[in-house]
Amino acid sequence: MLFFLFWLLGVGLIVFQTALFQFLPQSIGRPDFIFILIAFAAYRFAWIPGIVLAFSLGWIMDVVGGIHLGFYPLMCLLSFTALKILTTKSPVKESTYQIPLVGLSYFLVQMLFYFLYSLALPEELPEWVWGEALQRTVLVVISAIPLFLLFNSFYEIIQKRRSRVKPLRRRSR
Repeated sequence: MLFFLFWLLGVGLIVFQTALFQFLPQSIGRPDFIFILIAFAAYRFAWIPGIVLAFSLGWIMDVVGGIHLGFYPLMCLLSFTALKILTTKSPVKESTYQIPLVGLSYFLVQMLFYFLYSLALPEELPEWVWGEALQRTVLVVISAIPLFLLFNSFYEIIQKRRSRVKPLRRRSR
């Protein structure tokens, strides 16, 4: 149930991101809400549900708004895996590293995929601009703060609801 509700939340974010953010000027930037949800899933979900969530949302986002099919699901899977490995059994308090690690991973993923695009499609790729990459990263970090609060609240509400459901009692004969 938890997976399905977050999957629906992700689909809603995809609709919101692709339908409404296209009207914003490119100079302001557009935060990547799906990346933030994938990062949250890396912190909260187990491996298998998280990988399925990352791949399916990445695939949907790639079909809806991707230019070159296959890159966005790969980015989501790599991001989820890297964040999951880095945060599993971390001795550092969770709230200390979550948002900065989202920003760092987003920046590194941008660099990695720029490199992959340069190998696959060198003639279509614009020149790398550090200012734009940093602006997108800062925008994702700023967007991650309220979204993580929202996702945490949603996660806790679902968890409380699941714990309140009482198991059925068997009648004795």
